[in-house]
Amino acid sequence: MVMKSRHLSRFRLLLMGACAAAVLAACSPEASSDDVPDMSPGASPAASAGTVIPPTPTPAPFRYPLTGLGSESEMVTRPYIVMVENAPQARPQSGLQQADLVFEVLAEGEITRFVSVFQSQPAEIIGPVRSIRPYFVELGEMLDAVIVHAGWSQDAMNLLQSHKLNHLDQVYGDHAFYWRATDRKAPHNLYTSTAKIAEGAETRKFRSEWKRKELLFAQTAASPGASASVVTTPASRVQIPYIRGYVVSYDYDTSKGIYLRSMDGQPHADKESGIQLHTRNLLVLEAKHAVLDKEGRRSVDVTGPGKGTLMQEGKALSVTWQQKDGMLRVYAGSSEVPLLPGNTWVQIVPEGTALQME
Repeated sequence: MVMKSRHLSRFRLLLMGACAAAVLAACSPEASSDDVPDMSPGASPAASAGTVIPPTPTPAPFRYPLTGLGSESEMVTRPYIVMVENAPQARPQSGLQQADLVFEVLAEGEITRFVSVFQSQPAEIIGPVRSIRPYFVELGEMLDAVIVHAGWSQDAMNLLQSHKLNHLDQVYGDHAFYWRATDRKAPHNLYTSTAKIAEGAETRKFRSEWKRKELLFAQTAASPGASASVVTTPASRVQIPYIRGYVVSYDYDTSKGIYLRSMDGQPHADKESGIQLHTRNLLVLEAKHAVLDKEGRRSVDVTGPGKGTLMQEGKALSVTWQQKDGMLRVYAGSSEVPLLPGNTWVQIVPEGTALQME
């Protein structure tokens, strides 16, 4: 009995010592709750071991229909389609980099013009704004857009009126929704903004609800060229010869995954920011062109079908195209080819235009 009591007393002393050590350790300034492993539900072993793991981004609940990029709300309002000049006196232009889509098309004579589509982000300055042509009207109607221009050809106005399309024309009555800049001479100094267009659309009581159109976008970052069943060619540099000096080129920036645009051998920049214009998706679509009169006005087929080339991630893919379900869509065989999330530039060129790619 004496031996048992001695052992029990020694055990109690050891236990008391251990408890005291534990209390001292807990009170030590070197101790911290950060040292305690996180055993809460869902804690990862790496996090418990002290490794900092960045939070996983929450996927956006919606997507912008014309860019495929994430949005916190569903896009239900109509896009705006603005005619932007591309004569040398109009460069550099403003606002093109805020556009979801930009179409470059030949106008009369030997010039091209931009049909720029704004929906997912605002633009404080857009222009210079110029007049409209029938095939520009067709692109606007295709997208169910509010059409913004300054003047028109008679065929274009006939189409606007016969189809009862919503449009803002600076020349005939809608000048309140535009302004003239003082650093350029008319007619190369007319500008607007998405805020001004919205004001004009509300003043004119245009329908605001959009007859939704949607492009097909890839669910991952991989381009169609990543598929073994699709044959692509290198396209780190693309040159598109329009008429009489309107030579457009794009150079692929591998680090950013975008094509940088140049005009006549010079970087084509935004006037306000100085940033070189660029695109995630580059489409060159061959279309039927015809000259209509001595002024050089044209008809351009924007319905298709036709041949084309899609450039993404430094690769080129031969495609066919046609207007379907309110959009110009591209196909490899019978399957529609998805675009990569981001903006898209569409170069509409005469049939047989020879691209230079390397």
